[in-house]
Amino acid sequence: MKKFLTYTLLGVLLAGCAGSGREPLETVVDKALAGAERQTLLMAEKYSAREGRLPRTWENGEDVSSDSRWWCSGFFPGVLWYVYENGRNPRVLEYARMFTARVEREKHTTDNHDVGFMLYCSFGNGLRLTGDKSYEEVLLTGARSLATRFKPEGGLIRSWDHNRDKWQYPVIIDNMMNLELLMWAADRSGDKSLRDMAVSHADKTLKHHFRPDFSSCHLVSYDTISGQPHLKQTHQGLSDSSAWSRGQAWALYGFAISYRHTGKQEYLDASKRTANFFIANVQEDWLPRCDFRSPEQPVIYDASAGAIAACGLLELAQMLPADEA
Repeated sequence: MKKFLTYTLLGVLLAGCAGSGREPLETVVDKALAGAERQTLLMAEKYSAREGRLPRTWENGEDVSSDSRWWCSGFFPGVLWYVYENGRNPRVLEYARMFTARVEREKHTTDNHDVGFMLYCSFGNGLRLTGDKSYEEVLLTGARSLATRFKPEGGLIRSWDHNRDKWQYPVIIDNMMNLELLMWAADRSGDKSLRDMAVSHADKTLKHHFRPDFSSCHLVSYDTISGQPHLKQTHQGLSDSSAWSRGQAWALYGFAISYRHTGKQEYLDASKRTANFFIANVQEDWLPRCDFRSPEQPVIYDASAGAIAACGLLELAQMLPADEA
């Protein structure tokens, strides 16, 4: 509960609402949470009869849906669980269970690395808040599915299977966020190999994804024979040498989580250095550009980068002494 309120509070602060200083901050937060519950219920009600569909985005004047195959499919169920955690509204709980169930088939997904995103946001929060043992089974099955993408020769979880003419064994920085599912499953099941996979992946990512200034490459492709990088580039940023802001945020957040699960000092240091790079490159309006090395015009913002970095900074702050946080 405290963590959810803290995340919400930071979101309010980062939004920079000009009038927020005119009333107590607690009132501002309460209003924001109440509004979030209203809007989330409206969305859930709209989609409740659309079997298997989940809200995705707003485009050309209408909302666009997805099925569970989309890599963010677990996010809306996760939002419902957080809203339920705050208000304990039984209607929200009903919808949280409904939309979480729509993602269950992804526990068998072995053709991409996004199982952690899909399942830990949805079933992970559901298990945390309800203790439903069936959710535990989904998460453990999903972790084992994700583990099939780990190859001992390279010590990494393969991100994608496409573009094989260009990438031998592609690993993107986003994948740091999927490691928590493996670490949780190792602790819950006693299968140490799952933790070993996650640690190996984090170690190799730390070694090969970062530049001297601690900006991160988006994608590193590894030679399948030597296990060493043969290509470093971006798939979503401005250029291969640029700094895609969302990728920096994934690194900040992912290494903070990995530190929480392992206590490895190098992960904490990586998160801190990535946070310093991110903060140093956000301009005075505190709205992250899509790429920190993009030209001044046109300005393209990435709200996701800001939200992810905010969560990562909060995670990081809980691990640091007060004078450093």
